[in-house]
Amino acid sequence: MIDFKTQERIRQATDIVEVLSEFLSLRRAGTNYKCLCPFHQEKTPSFMVSPSKGIFKCFSCGVGGDAVRFLMMHEQMTYPEALRWLARKYNIEIEEKELTVEERARMSKRESLFIVNNWALDVFEKNLHETEDGRALGMTYLRTRGFRDDIIRKFRLGYALPDRSAMSEAARRAGHDVERLVDVGLCYKTERGAVKDRFAGRVIFPIQALDGKTVAFGGRVLGNASKDAAKYVNSPESEIYSKRFHLYGLFQSKRAIQQKDCCYLVEGYTDVLAMHQAGIENVVASSGTSLTYEQIRLIKRFTQNLTILYDGDAAGIKASLRGINMLLEEGMKIRCLLLPDDEDPDSFARKYSGDKAAHYVEEHQVDFIRFKADLLMKDVRDDPYRRGQAVTDILGSVALIPDAVVRSYYIRECSGIVGIDERVLIKQTADLRRKHYAEKNGSQSETAGDKTSGATTTETDSGAVTTTEQAAGGSNIFLPKKESTAGGVPPLIGKREWNLMRLLLRGGSEKLHTEGLEGLTVAEFVISELQQDEIELRTPLYRRMLEECSAHAGEDGFDAGAWFVGSEDDEVVQTAVTMLSDKYQLSRAHSEEWGVSDEGDWDKQTFLAIVDLKWAIVSVERKELLESLKDKGLSSDERRSRLGRCDELRRLETELRALIKEYSH
Repeated sequence: MIDFKTQERIRQATDIVEVLSEFLSLRRAGTNYKCLCPFHQEKTPSFMVSPSKGIFKCFSCGVGGDAVRFLMMHEQMTYPEALRWLARKYNIEIEEKELTVEERARMSKRESLFIVNNWALDVFEKNLHETEDGRALGMTYLRTRGFRDDIIRKFRLGYALPDRSAMSEAARRAGHDVERLVDVGLCYKTERGAVKDRFAGRVIFPIQALDGKTVAFGGRVLGNASKDAAKYVNSPESEIYSKRFHLYGLFQSKRAIQQKDCCYLVEGYTDVLAMHQAGIENVVASSGTSLTYEQIRLIKRFTQNLTILYDGDAAGIKASLRGINMLLEEGMKIRCLLLPDDEDPDSFARKYSGDKAAHYVEEHQVDFIRFKADLLMKDVRDDPYRRGQAVTDILGSVALIPDAVVRSYYIRECSGIVGIDERVLIKQTADLRRKHYAEKNGSQSETAGDKTSGATTTETDSGAVTTTEQAAGGSNIFLPKKESTAGGVPPLIGKREWNLMRLLLRGGSEKLHTEGLEGLTVAEFVISELQQDEIELRTPLYRRMLEECSAHAGEDGFDAGAWFVGSEDDEVVQTAVTMLSDKYQLSRAHSEEWGVSDEGDWDKQTFLAIVDLKWAIVSVERKELLESLKDKGLSSDERRSRLGRCDELRRLETELRALIKEYSH
């Protein structure tokens, strides 16, 4: 495992703007940067990056963290993988520490799956180029399809030997655990427990993640296989592969997509290869599966412009229209291209090579609304009912477009195509939009759905931060969640605990200047005061964080904010980012009452935060005691004792209030 000192070196060297700019189009906004959030669909940028704090935060969906957390979420990396990625980028040598048995087992398995896949990739490639079967069967097939050597090498195509035990036997000879071949899907077990090769006798198409790691394989059957054999076999889902997160060819095409600011979407492996061979390199394939939101967001990292290539199969085109709706919902700009009769992207690219193919694509692609209208309207003729259904279907797609101006443009264009008054279409689109948001978010209206991109924040009685999105029924992603007084944290105390933890994260490493306390940090003083009065935070999450803070508060350079933002605990990360984000400041009441700004004057803020928490604890205890006096079953001695305690607490309340007033002025 990467030791603590090395992790700190990596974090200190990391420029979050530089890292995130490799994946997002950031633009400056004052001292920060902003862009559209890559983790949810929005039309107004609410994803902010703070170079000074080294954090990102989406003020709409609530997700946040540091560069490590971003890589984990955006690239589906594990915590150690993200650290290693950054270490490579900044040329930092990794120093390891001894792992626990559980950590070693977990990391060992995942890493071993990548090792096995990389080994298999080399074996498949060697089979294709160096074995008799590979050259006679695999290479002959690829040559028949017209693929050149440079394309075969570029995509690292291979061949699996026809013997059903060839791969497993080769793995044993190479010292690999055959169970790992089963885990990653290279092999499978029969009912009798025999291990068989999944891809035997097939041409192999490796599937690579964005970083180039081989996560899965696709295998194409050859002519000598049995009639019952499936044309294509793909790796099953595994610990390192989930098909909804991957697009075939994206690793080889991402640079061209970014340079051209456009991506072509095709269906299969060979379509991608043929397009690359024709000189069109900004192309990816969904590999025959339905397009997913995760795949769309992969493309969106590099461009918002997408052209979908279709062959002449009308049934297939109509089945894929759902994918267009998903793309629209994600704010993509879509064009469609219907290839010439009897052509698919593979045959088209071989027929129209070089500039001819690129020119044809550019000349014949059309806007999605016209494409969909032509497709749906040509078969309805003069049937009013069927025409109405087609128009509703078209408007259903238009209604998903997040940008109101673009939506308005498409409605006007649709009016001209279908010959219906624009005002009628506007009303119908609004109705469909409301219906869509109601279905997607329960009882949310269109208005509530549109507010998510400009969510405002409020502070609840417990000190929890919420948003208009939550009020509208969205997921409560901000922490801490509001806790009830029944067996939970009283709101009066919850608010003060929130303020105290926020103080520790933002200023815990600041030095105090009050006479007698010089040299102590804010964190050290707060922890000392709480321990001295035997105060334990009631909010479980804050209690955990404070314990961790106590363990490191005396260490040189310890920064509580950076520490918790870099935690492996997602709940801690999101809480820390929320507290550190400029949008979440001290409540107005506290700012006015305490007479302090959100930053600076750390001595005053520290004293006030501690005294205010103590006052809340005393106040809640006194109110609970007063409530308990209503119990008619109390003995006279118990009642007298509780009344005495109430008087004592009242005096403490008064003293603490006086201290708050004194410190505030």
